[in-house]
Amino acid sequence: QVQLVESGGGLVQAGGSLRLSCAASGRTFSSYVMGWFRQAPGKEREFVATINWSGSITYYADSVKGRLTISRDNAKNTVYLQMNSLKPEDTAVYYCAAGRILQRYSRPTDFGSWGQGTQVTVSS
Repeated sequence: QVQLVESGGGLVQAGGSLRLSCAASGRTFSSYVMGWFRQAPGKEREFVATINWSGSITYYADSVKGRLTISRDNAKNTVYLQMNSLKPEDTAVYYCAAGRILQRYSRPTDFGSWGQGTQVTVSS
């Protein structure tokens, strides 16, 4: 399995931007499908975005299309989530995850390794 550590969360005003990073350990990072999920208080963990091993294919939840962008740098063993035009409803703990299957509408069960999460809070 791969170990994942997220960073980059924080407090931002509505309309602002943040970039989340997820650093992975191990030499097989480039073989993994990577994903970002989020979980707000009292809600289930929900899919945000996913990316294939090379970065050539990405899928997004409808709620974030056009505002959030997932990317990866295999040389740095890192996946990113660029978050623009943030809204208060984007407030959640954001988790990165590593898996083997690329799905247009990914589920948490598609991923076997998870980071500890990073808090994103968007004020109105």
